[in-house]
Amino acid sequence: MQPRHLPVEFLDAHQINLIEHPPPALSPQEQGKVDRLWEETKAHNPTTFDGPLVASLGIDLPGPGPLVVRWARMTYRHRALGQLRPTEEVPGAVFVTVLLPTEDGLALGRSSPTTATPGRWTLPGGTAEPPAAGRPLDMASLRRHAARELAEELGIHAADEKLRLWDLTRGARFGSLGFHFLAPSVPSALVRRRHADLTVSETERGNVPELDEIAFVSSAEQAACLGSGADYLHQVLCRYFST
Repeated sequence: MQPRHLPVEFLDAHQINLIEHPPPALSPQEQGKVDRLWEETKAHNPTTFDGPLVASLGIDLPGPGPLVVRWARMTYRHRALGQLRPTEEVPGAVFVTVLLPTEDGLALGRSSPTTATPGRWTLPGGTAEPPAAGRPLDMASLRRHAARELAEELGIHAADEKLRLWDLTRGARFGSLGFHFLAPSVPSALVRRRHADLTVSETERGNVPELDEIAFVSSAEQAACLGSGADYLHQVLCRYFST
């Protein structure tokens, strides 16, 4: 594991079990403040929506057994708890990313102004969505979600079974868990063309693409020169390019 002062730590788990728990209880006062903060967020960015997300309630490392991820069904508005509770009492998010290699380097994208992190460079991916009621959240569903994010953000369609879990990270601040999948290599020209086509089709529908610009990097230093990046990005790229 990585030192705590770094933005994320790597969790070298060979087997992972995801166990659903009830969401944390909110007092009436907290719920009222969360709702008010959400209305302020929507007023600032009307495209924001209160969609479902998978929240991380923590992990358990039971000796030599599987790493256990405790998760709950929540919605985006509950991110406002970060302004109301001590950091250690705020659930983090569970998210997926895809490392997409090309002959020009890994594909990165810059988040558009309508996203929660405008202008930040990231790997294609996003916050995990909970399965239908009564269905389990497992590695297969996370892999499918990663494949869907890759198609929605870059226009690259990869069979979900071709995505391999490359690493797992935990954020030092809220404990957000990042499941990072490695995809088969594709030509960079294909990525550019598919992203351009996706941008045109989204614009014609009156939408803004989630990634408004793409780039290819062969080192963490190259990525840093692009501008501000996701919290996990530098460490993940350092590990990827050092192996």
